[in-house]
Amino acid sequence: MSSLRILLSLAASRQRALHQLDIKNAFLHGLLEEEVYMEQPPGFVAEGERTKVCRLLASLYGLKQSPRAWFARFRAMVTQFGLIKSTKDSSLFYQNSSAGTILLLIYVDDIVITGSNVEGISNLKAFLHSNFQTKDLGPLRYFLGIEVTHDDHSLFICQRKYTLDLLSDLGMSNCGHVDFPLEPGEKSLHAESKPFDSPEKYRRIVGKLNYLTMTRPNIACTVSKVSQFMAAPTVSQWESVLRIVRYVKKDPGLGISYKDRGHSNLEAYSDSDWAGCLATRKSTTRFIVFMGGNLVSWKSKKQTTVARSSVEAEYRAMSHTVAEIMWVRQILCEIGYPVQDPTPLWCDNQAAIQIATNPVFHERTKHIEVDCHFVREKYEEGLISLTHVKTGDQVADILTKGVTRTRMNFICNKLGLGSSHDPT
Repeated sequence: MSSLRILLSLAASRQRALHQLDIKNAFLHGLLEEEVYMEQPPGFVAEGERTKVCRLLASLYGLKQSPRAWFARFRAMVTQFGLIKSTKDSSLFYQNSSAGTILLLIYVDDIVITGSNVEGISNLKAFLHSNFQTKDLGPLRYFLGIEVTHDDHSLFICQRKYTLDLLSDLGMSNCGHVDFPLEPGEKSLHAESKPFDSPEKYRRIVGKLNYLTMTRPNIACTVSKVSQFMAAPTVSQWESVLRIVRYVKKDPGLGISYKDRGHSNLEAYSDSDWAGCLATRKSTTRFIVFMGGNLVSWKSKKQTTVARSSVEAEYRAMSHTVAEIMWVRQILCEIGYPVQDPTPLWCDNQAAIQIATNPVFHERTKHIEVDCHFVREKYEEGLISLTHVKTGDQVADILTKGVTRTRMNFICNKLGLGSSHDPT
């Protein structure tokens, strides 16, 4: 979904049209070379029509090989039209020409098309309609639970309906709200408590909250923490989940705003909390990537090993951020918008910056030598520039730990989070 946010950001910053197509999941012509016949199921026999069976032209769901066969068929057709499959994201196709750019993003049988080549987009939709049973849904309004509102100058995505459905599912539509999703620190997650009597419910709600982070990075840290107790949740952990729900209830229409901010620079913030997990003392990697001042990618994830120093934790986070920067730069280069200048990487740890820019290794850094080589290589190639940022201005802070209400509001404003609806 990161590529989706990039497409939306490009569309907003360059005032492109977004179109949505839906390919019917039944009777896709040409997916199967031979017709398949079925027998009437036991217990249901049409009176006087026992010899009649269903004629199945094609099936998108139900067969193990269907997804691969369907995608191979679709890729062959759009390649025939002239689109190129991205080598960095398998769901992205693009075409660059003198007439402009066409970008196509597909998820199973739902498609988003955008670009500056208006005539080419019309021809592409006609081509898809001639080869598949498609339905043109017009300008993009709703895609995979994400609501899209846009005009000539801006674009806004949120999951308001998804949030309201979640509240209704839990019977919390009229509950009170809280000002932040997690108290500073995480003692409540590790407090002694009896096992929760419905772990299936816990997993289902946390799964829904995980998808909600697609447009709400302000809960990504907390949802990541409660996701670590899926196997055997406790009552106190369930209460933490309900606190997150009460927080999103405060403003169910909160989402990300994209607009032309006068530049197309790519920049990133990297941060880590050293030994922040009270149970394992592992650190959390966090990064945020902006393009043209618009939020396009972020991550909050516990590191796989225990860091013996804060520098090691910060450097691992920096290495993951550089990998994400390279991925975004490569996608932009593929679709015809190469980034020429070094990408600023903001980090609030001076020691980690000095290790990356200093060609001399020290014995105490051998255990992170691979990360050191990777970051330093990109620095020496001029693809990134390392800059220190004050801890108070570190916007990635929201992805690692619980923060106060004032801090939460400050960072949400920096991330471009807002609401197109009045809170309910």
